[in-house]
Amino acid sequence: MKSDHRVRMSQRMIRRAFLDLLKKKPIQNITVKEVCEEAGIHRGTFYAHYKDLYDLLHQIEAEMTKNLESALGPLLSCETTDPLQITTAVFQCLQENADLCSAILGNHGEEEFVRKLLEIGREHCVKAYSKYSQNASPFEIEYFYVFVSSGCIGLLRKWVGDGMLLPASTIAQMAEALMLHGITWLNASNQ
Repeated sequence: MKSDHRVRMSQRMIRRAFLDLLKKKPIQNITVKEVCEEAGIHRGTFYAHYKDLYDLLHQIEAEMTKNLESALGPLLSCETTDPLQITTAVFQCLQENADLCSAILGNHGEEEFVRKLLEIGREHCVKAYSKYSQNASPFEIEYFYVFVSSGCIGLLRKWVGDGMLLPASTIAQMAEALMLHGITWLNASNQ
């Protein structure tokens, strides 16, 4: 049991050190040596868990993808078509992975991973939007998703940049209000 705890602690320290460095510079300019120094571990410990930095990044991204798909799970099983509940689950998942979000949405982030997350969201959200807005064409729903997801990425970048101080539910409510009411939300929020 103690060794399992040590393995998890080592992996957590490596992940934290790597993501901290990724906030400062692109992965191509990060070395295993830097990650180990930042984490306070030996290189052998790093290589006991990962082949290289790209393997580490891949494992972090895979975990985040799994968490996001789990948050979107109710859409797949048709448990809910409530957009606010879905958006809240997504923002909660992102808040739980704040270190990764901060790194991938920063100046040196992995745009390919952002595209992958958006594609996962597209698959699930298009189904939900189709149920929620039955009169909309698939063409309209696709364009709505592109518009909304781009706005949500901007909202997420702002939220991350502000240190994710607001609860995920507040950001989700804001995103939903903006999606459903656009600029009129600003007038309603000031009354």
